[in-house]
Amino acid sequence: MSASADISPAKRRVVLVSGMSGAGMSSALNIFEDLGYEAVDNLRLGLVPALIDDATTVKRPLAVAIDTRNTGFSVDDLLRADHTLASRPDLQVSLLFMDCSNETLQQRFTETRRRHPLATGRPLIDGISAERELLARLKNEADLVIDTSETSVHDLRRLITGHFKPERSPELTLYVMSFSYRQGVPREADLVFDARFLANPHWAPALRPLTGHEEAVADYIRRDPDFAAFMKHLADLLLPLLPRYQQEGKSYLTIAVGCSGGRHRSVMIAEELAKLLSSNDYAVNIGHRDLDRNAKKG
Repeated sequence: MSASADISPAKRRVVLVSGMSGAGMSSALNIFEDLGYEAVDNLRLGLVPALIDDATTVKRPLAVAIDTRNTGFSVDDLLRADHTLASRPDLQVSLLFMDCSNETLQQRFTETRRRHPLATGRPLIDGISAERELLARLKNEADLVIDTSETSVHDLRRLITGHFKPERSPELTLYVMSFSYRQGVPREADLVFDARFLANPHWAPALRPLTGHEEAVADYIRRDPDFAAFMKHLADLLLPLLPRYQQEGKSYLTIAVGCSGGRHRSVMIAEELAKLLSSNDYAVNIGHRDLDRNAKKG
């Protein structure tokens, strides 16, 4: 796949965007446009080489959406074009696949009353299922899959910016996040760690209304006899592993830490992990997905 291609500042970025209808391709293109890309929606595949070499756009990175709305759309042709473009020494090509659960897609199409491109003359779910089967190989060969089933516009912007910002540093950028297992594992997470075995501040009445940001909660968790060993094992695992991701061309990595409610243990561990990684000269951003939810347990 093209993700393993050599990354050079002289190379022009080209992102081919495809995926499930209703999964957010238009929103993704808007974000690419905000990042300075020339963003083109629903372009016929045969016109992509001419667009890349057009003198009016040749200095800008390019994002092109090619999906089943195109007459004569072919997964084979799209993959062949991806591989051909990736072989050009002047381009850095990525294939981005936008995905979403069938249930969410049904809800989106029903609410907007849009017509699904493959549901003409048959039920909506049949069109969604047919498209998923058609695109299965494309998803498997994509350089990046973004599932928008539970992804906010803010998180979609963060993911696309993290992976595709034109002037980004070639160094690996990390995003450490906390989450609640009751709300589901983050679909965008590359690595997931479970902190539910640690002592739970929820069961200490004075700590229950607080969060993992408070020192009293942090002290409570640190007193767990397994806390220190857990953090050491995390460091021993991650610090040798991260350079290998970078060697393979990975530019943005999401590390998620979960607990029951996403308010106490996962928040504290995520903060500690972010400090550890920052102290080892990694660029680290942090977020707490479920901190503000009305969780019953931390």
